[in-house]
Amino acid sequence: MAEDSLAGHYQQPPARSTLSFPTPSLRMRHTFAVLMCCTLAALPVHANAQQQERRPNVVLIITDDMGYGDLPSYGGTDLRTPNIDRLVREGVRLTDFYANGATCTPTRAGLITGRYQQRFELEAPLGSYEPDRGRGLKPTGRSLPQLLKNGGYATGLVGKWHLGWKPEFSPIAHGFDSFFGFKSGFIDYYQHTYGPDSTDNADLFENDRKVEVPGYMTDLITDRSVGFIEQHARRPFFLDVSYNAPHWPYQVPGKPSVARDGGRHLGPFDDSTSTRADYVTMIEEMDRGVGRILETIDRLGIRDNTIVIFTNDNGGEWLSRSGPLFHHKGSVWEGGIRVPAIVRWPGRIPAGSVSRQVGITMDLTASILAATGTPVPADASLEGVNLFPILQGRAPALERTLFWRVSLGRTQRAVRSGDWKLVLDGRPMLFNLRDDPGERRDLVGEQTTIARELQRKLEAWQKAVGPEVLPNAAARRS
Repeated sequence: MAEDSLAGHYQQPPARSTLSFPTPSLRMRHTFAVLMCCTLAALPVHANAQQQERRPNVVLIITDDMGYGDLPSYGGTDLRTPNIDRLVREGVRLTDFYANGATCTPTRAGLITGRYQQRFELEAPLGSYEPDRGRGLKPTGRSLPQLLKNGGYATGLVGKWHLGWKPEFSPIAHGFDSFFGFKSGFIDYYQHTYGPDSTDNADLFENDRKVEVPGYMTDLITDRSVGFIEQHARRPFFLDVSYNAPHWPYQVPGKPSVARDGGRHLGPFDDSTSTRADYVTMIEEMDRGVGRILETIDRLGIRDNTIVIFTNDNGGEWLSRSGPLFHHKGSVWEGGIRVPAIVRWPGRIPAGSVSRQVGITMDLTASILAATGTPVPADASLEGVNLFPILQGRAPALERTLFWRVSLGRTQRAVRSGDWKLVLDGRPMLFNLRDDPGERRDLVGEQTTIARELQRKLEAWQKAVGPEVLPNAAARRS
């Protein structure tokens, strides 16, 4: 790339002439030397500027607990998301994209490391109380933000972390230059606490320092994201926008006086419980935030050089809609792990396209590092793949084999290979996802050879990633 940048400045020197010229004066030689020094000094700066310009910015937007079928672009009918719809029109919509895990912490560990989270003993959500307070994702120097930072990118996280409370597990320790957000699995949208209103439970951080900033959490995340982009628009940047919406508590914007029960989870059988209308309002407010982020990118003139990725961390909760998939968050069924994913890269990815390429969260890690030209040490041992050549139409679709392991109330396992998926949930079940995405027709009795092969692959994977780490009871509701 550096050679391409300098090519326009280099010219083949003329052949030596037999004509003789007067010897230049000392003053002329001095002037010429100064001019040449200035010209040569300018070349690397210009080349570097062109090289920096070619390196795309990345804005990764992750929502929390949204159902596969909530968005209009994925079949939703009762909410409006014009800004996310815009990303669909201007980019590619993936139909078969998966979260690394069925809950928050596991998927986020997969993103930051680019590997299966089971290798880091983070296959269940971290709770907000002991002993989970002492656990977290240990820095390796090979995380997504650290590698990008090493390569000259400004790195920022705004919103949810959920990978450890202690400073040694914090976003800053993993290579983010700046962090504004919270470290627990959920937060009161107005009080910014992770439980009953108490200063002991305050959970809003500026880097590793607790802060108090008034406002509705979704809007605060948007404000800080806009500010980060404005601050770093003149250099390559990576911004992780991690909205907590629409994760419970289902507190709607603009009504702090009616925020329910100090931020606790309300289920369908609780008195004065939340409603689908509350949930819809939360998503629509988040979509307005996405619109502000896109408008900022446009206003600063960096749209064509900015990759925008939109996805979700796991399946939805009880107020979400997963159709046509079955089940919700916390399960290895499609409704628990298949999530929306949209990628916009102007001029690189065809606008308005749809891809059936199977992908997973840790593929985003590999894809971002590849697209930004970031060197990746061999010992990073990434397990995701670069999806961009496929989404750009430069490479054929790739058959994938992906694995999940969940222990939340019951033990569940799953493997997808090609169109076939084996689910172990009380008993083995086999589904062809191309013909039956809702997992209604169990074919294990008809396709025993396929089922046995998938079982062998699953056993080999479990041996490779190590034994499961059972969750603490306090973590199960995060």
